[in-house]
Amino acid sequence: MAKYIHSMIRVLDEARSVDFYQRCFGLKVADRLDFPDFTLVYLSNGESEAELELTINKGRTEPYDLGDGYGHVAFSVEDVDALHGRLEAEGFAPRKLVDFAPAGEVIARFFFIADPDGYQIEVLRRGGRFR
Repeated sequence: MAKYIHSMIRVLDEARSVDFYQRCFGLKVADRLDFPDFTLVYLSNGESEAELELTINKGRTEPYDLGDGYGHVAFSVEDVDALHGRLEAEGFAPRKLVDFAPAGEVIARFFFIADPDGYQIEVLRRGGRFR
């Protein structure tokens, strides 16, 4: 059986991205591999074994074109309202909280936030299928 271990995104500024993911989601640098043309930074926390891999291509100055194929990554948190309030107070500009109730019953409470490179992140209240 396959085990999901990480997703990779390309970022322009390592320090800015590491700071964002640490402050917003408690991810810390688990490993950093430096090569002549690029650096790989693996972020994780104790909530999951899966990691987020940041790839920093040295010499790149132009923002990446995220295109129309990228969707989002998602995090679940115990108190989505509290995190939303904290991120808003700290100036991260999360989008509005949404109760997703397609058949009348709320099955998810969430918001989206963009990281410094424009990647969309869904933040869901932990529970049900979103553990």
